[in-house]
Amino acid sequence: MADQHILNIALLIDSDNASPAGIDPVLTVLAELGQVNIRRAYGNWRKTSLKGWVDKMHRYGIEPSQQFDITKGKNATDMKMTIDAMDMLYRGRVQGFGIMSSDSDFMPLAMRIRQEGYPVYGFGGPKTPEAFRQACSRFIDVNALIKAEKEERKKEENGAIDDELLDLLFDAYNASNRDEAGYAKLSEVGQRAGNRSSFDTRNYGFSRLIDLIDSIANFATERRDNGQIWVKRLR
Repeated sequence: MADQHILNIALLIDSDNASPAGIDPVLTVLAELGQVNIRRAYGNWRKTSLKGWVDKMHRYGIEPSQQFDITKGKNATDMKMTIDAMDMLYRGRVQGFGIMSSDSDFMPLAMRIRQEGYPVYGFGGPKTPEAFRQACSRFIDVNALIKAEKEERKKEENGAIDDELLDLLFDAYNASNRDEAGYAKLSEVGQRAGNRSSFDTRNYGFSRLIDLIDSIANFATERRDNGQIWVKRLR
């Protein structure tokens, strides 16, 4: 049976008003919508204050967009992000958006995207103005995401699989939809893991995700009547 069509999602980052520490959980949440194929961060990369974002660019495949501070007090970043978002919207190749910012200036953009029938997820800090929060289809406090992710990473050591891979799989499982017994579809867990990084089971010596999962004592799997494989975290 053919896989369900995966939506093309764009993540636009206002680097002056977003924490680089939140990029991991933000990408995991956006996997609810589809594949985050467009990842752009906007800012004046000459600023030393943006070094944290620069360090994330290559690791997460984020495209930097340079915006110079031409006039003091005026931010060209907001304008460029808005223009790019509208271009993507009207080309019809993007079916959902993530806006990573705590700036209320993006409220009109979020509202316009929703008017076209597309979901827009906002990611900001606890002091993000209510106007921007309410304009989004869903608004998520990034600080809360970071805290939750750190708590989930408290686990037993596993000598066979490195900690970074376990963290990735645990986060993907925790973000997936689960049934009453705690099982999630393996395909969804794999999609969420792939959305966070260039995850590929072959990098760990396995040709299929099911083989990798079966090798980890922290997970149990079961194959159901429809042929789908489900996975559950044990510890």
